[in-house]
Amino acid sequence: MADVIEVEVFNKLFTSIAEEMGIVLARSSFSPNIKERRDFSCALFDRHGELVAQAAHIPVHLGAMPLTLDHVLKSHRFQPGDVCIVNDPFQGGSHLPDITVIEAVFAGGEDAPAFYVMNRAHHADVGGQAPGSMGLATSIDQEGVLISPTWLLCGGIEQREFLDSFLSRVRNPVERRGDLRAQLASLRRGRTRLEEMLSRHGLARLQEYIDELKGYAEILMRKVVGSIPDGVYSFTDYLDSDGFGSPPLAIHLTLTIEGDMAEADFRQTCDQVLAPLNTVPSVAVSATTYVFQCLLGEGYPINHGSYRPLAVRTRPGSLLHAGKPAPVAAGNVETSQRIVDTLLGALAQAVPLQIPAASCGSMNNVAIGGFDSGHGCDYSYYETIGGGMGARPQRAGLDGVHNHMTNTMNTPVEALEHAYPLRIEHYGLWRDSGGAGRHRGGAGIRRTYRFLENARVSLLTERRRTRPYGLGGGGGGGRGQNRLRRKGGKTVLLAGKVQFDAGPDDVLEIRTPGGGGWGPPGER
Repeated sequence: MADVIEVEVFNKLFTSIAEEMGIVLARSSFSPNIKERRDFSCALFDRHGELVAQAAHIPVHLGAMPLTLDHVLKSHRFQPGDVCIVNDPFQGGSHLPDITVIEAVFAGGEDAPAFYVMNRAHHADVGGQAPGSMGLATSIDQEGVLISPTWLLCGGIEQREFLDSFLSRVRNPVERRGDLRAQLASLRRGRTRLEEMLSRHGLARLQEYIDELKGYAEILMRKVVGSIPDGVYSFTDYLDSDGFGSPPLAIHLTLTIEGDMAEADFRQTCDQVLAPLNTVPSVAVSATTYVFQCLLGEGYPINHGSYRPLAVRTRPGSLLHAGKPAPVAAGNVETSQRIVDTLLGALAQAVPLQIPAASCGSMNNVAIGGFDSGHGCDYSYYETIGGGMGARPQRAGLDGVHNHMTNTMNTPVEALEHAYPLRIEHYGLWRDSGGAGRHRGGAGIRRTYRFLENARVSLLTERRRTRPYGLGGGGGGGRGQNRLRRKGGKTVLLAGKVQFDAGPDDVLEIRTPGGGGWGPPGER
């Protein structure tokens, strides 16, 4: 058996490689969405395609990446210098803007890969009918370029036919090429660091530590699940609508805890819809593992062993298990948030003093595009906006932060205004938007954009009709609002999901939801 101290040392070594891959990706990327907002994730996998370590990046990316690799390895055999690219949601992906690249790492004298390095980055545009590839589509074909697993590099040689075809179908191909090359640089750094470890320690020794780490992570997760009282806990939460006038969409969970095993059964969730709120099982897995990892706490290894005590059930044809050609752009960003709210609502029945009230519940997606006369080219901009964190049993929720399935940063005003024909006229907290309670929910954000040129805008936002719930007698968080003030005209309240054309000096204001409160307000 490996020494426990050395096991932890190797855990940190593997994790540091994933973190360093992220640093390279951020510093070498072109788009503000990757460079500034850090909308990407990096991870390492062993020769079996099982997760070894991940960086502290985006939960909705990381939980789905093992399923992506599983699909790729069924159809592709890696040789040195090969890099596979994929964004297909129906093969373990999330949505089309999240492009994943994978490279194998070989030990000296071995024919089969010893490791796989992998990153996933949200590109600001991958084609489709709307700038930002995050519009109100009714088919995935309208959302952008779908890439089934294919070679980006073969033996280190760029596959020009594929790359040229892809770049010809996206907006701002220079930016897309630059971000893809940044992803390749990130893989190269991960491969170099793993080759150094293989040279120093050998594959057999590294595999021994990896097996120990998986076993340790499994023991920890089983301990967490085992601390929850056995039982069946049900909870239903709702998405506002599909964007085409539907009633609220129900996500229903039956959570079964039996010993040290947990089963999250979402099969009673509503059917898939016409709009892009559909998602795929990999996103349901991401949300479920994220919630249980939160119960585990910080500082512990997260790898394949963490997944073993958890089972996720979805129903084909449902909102969480959509089939082609269903659009899925908002499923990754909005539906994933509601899956988390549903899981926390069920767990609050079992361990109420460990579970926070509902947070903002939306990534508040804003996609803007058009022609930038100052730079002489088309542009496509995408960002998410934070909101209020749900209050916790012991303290208030944080104000104006990204919650749960997103872990990105904000886009600095200076970076946005430098890159695009936009001006941010207000950026601050939306006071008193948090839910009342013994501990108040966190406040949402108010962000105001002035358009300097004509633009096409897509908003995919949630909690504009439903409220983030409170717990323990606490009040719900404030609903978000989207407002548009036309030049010289009145202000109109926009729907949560909408596309529109904006002109110079039109002003868009986004107010994001606050978090729910915890405990009776009279006890504050």
